[in-house]
Amino acid sequence: MSEFVDVCPLSELEPGTTREALVGDKAVAVVNVEGDVYAVSNICLHRGGPLGQGFVQGSLLLCPWHAWAFDPKTGVSDVNPDMKLSCYEVKVEDGRILVKV
Repeated sequence: MSEFVDVCPLSELEPGTTREALVGDKAVAVVNVEGDVYAVSNICLHRGGPLGQGFVQGSLLLCPWHAWAFDPKTGVSDVNPDMKLSCYEVKVEDGRILVKV
């Protein structure tokens, strides 16, 4: 059974930012959208770009390679709704971001 893994302090992930994290053996992009934190697969479904190095635009996470957009809440691609990233459970406890894969 998987457990929550401590990723970083919430203070290190300001609203509108993203970062890469390794949770167990999974590469994860952790995203702060207006104070809500989400975690999705770090691999863009278009060409494999590192989403954790991407950009937040409004409520979307954009890949740094070709600007494919994904909703980090659902994982659904804004470019192709048939494509969906894996989403992971997130909680914030004692000012720290925890992710479960």
